[in-house]
Amino acid sequence: MLYLHRIGKLDWLPEIFAEILVPSAVVNELREGRPRGYDCPDLSIYTWLQVVEPISIPANLTVGDLGLGEQTAIALTLENSGFVVLLDDGLARSTAQALGLTVWGTLKILLTAKSQGLTEQIMPLVDQLQDSGMWISDDIRSRVIHLAGESNH
Repeated sequence: MLYLHRIGKLDWLPEIFAEILVPSAVVNELREGRPRGYDCPDLSIYTWLQVVEPISIPANLTVGDLGLGEQTAIALTLENSGFVVLLDDGLARSTAQALGLTVWGTLKILLTAKSQGLTEQIMPLVDQLQDSGMWISDDIRSRVIHLAGESNH
């Protein structure tokens, strides 16, 4: 959500998903970033998202280096069969995938938005993501641009 906010595309989420659930730990992490000078969204202004707590956080999620936001997002997705969890952090992604969850990242949101006609090009958005602090390897960047049917030059 952070990077979609930074490129002005957070409003794509309700266009792509019928329901968006966010645990309060994620809301709080983003809220805490703003006074520290980080460009973080104020999720309270988005009427299309629901702040929902997981019933419980499995113990195996609390023993590693996952932050509370990632732990609760994964736990919430485990409790809501058929939902997708949006994660960009590598450890969080691999943990969620190992638990059998469908994991999307910001780049998958861009590809989906293009396929649904929400944007004509994603390459400028990928550039904006990198400019806003998202690390994207050259290989991943090339693959995403190729999947979007856009030239990498």
